[in-house]
Amino acid sequence: MTRDTSLPDLSGQRVLVTGASGGIGAGIARRFAAAGARTAVHYRGASSASIDAAFALVEELRDRGARAVAVRADLAEPGAAVRLVVEAVRALGGLDGLVNNAGIQPLAPLAETSREEWDEVLGTNLGAVFELSREAAAAMGAGTAGSGSRTSPGPRSSRWITHIASIEASRPAPAHAHYAVAKAGLVMHARAAALELGPAGIRVNTVSPGLVARPGLAEAWPEGVESWIAHAPLGRLATADDVGDACVLLASPAASFITGQDLAVDGGMLATPGW
Repeated sequence: MTRDTSLPDLSGQRVLVTGASGGIGAGIARRFAAAGARTAVHYRGASSASIDAAFALVEELRDRGARAVAVRADLAEPGAAVRLVVEAVRALGGLDGLVNNAGIQPLAPLAETSREEWDEVLGTNLGAVFELSREAAAAMGAGTAGSGSRTSPGPRSSRWITHIASIEASRPAPAHAHYAVAKAGLVMHARAAALELGPAGIRVNTVSPGLVARPGLAEAWPEGVESWIAHAPLGRLATADDVGDACVLLASPAASFITGQDLAVDGGMLATPGW
């Protein structure tokens, strides 16, 4: 794959992207591959469609000259995070970066949400990220992180973890209470992890997309799409590439002194008045 020179050069980086069989995750994986990174495409494997999509993406990236592999894990299963990181490290020859993108977004009014539904969303969207980040940090050499010792990472360390949060972490939507709470938790987890993993030279940040275009969205929710376009200062929805580019930026040497931060990719929506 000819490296996209409009992106930072990530040649040599080994990156795991979770939830990458489609949608935002696939877009993120494509942008990392385009930047020259070796990319592990994680898929859940709960359906034949998910499996087919993951392997089709890997084949697409390989056909374009990228180094890519597919790795499977159902992150709701005990021990899955450990197995996924071990498999990614084996397949890539090590690990320099992790994008925590896998998640679910069911709709349920807060008053009608059961404890089981609440636990499922927080367990998937927040609990799995906690486990994956812990295991990935260990694979990156953070065994003494938080103990006060430092590993002398140098001025431009390339080891990093990025969570895909959402602008709903600060601006919730109706029937998304569990989702918004989990995304807010991701932002705080990144800040806490940045504090404790910094001595090991690992940077941790979040990317918070706004409304991201996907096939069928305008037909399924025309009023929402129209309202977003009318109110967002940049006048359009985000694309998966927009989110991927933000992740690539945070993985690059240009962001070597950025950690514990949340980068909104929302076309300026958070800057609009709330009244």
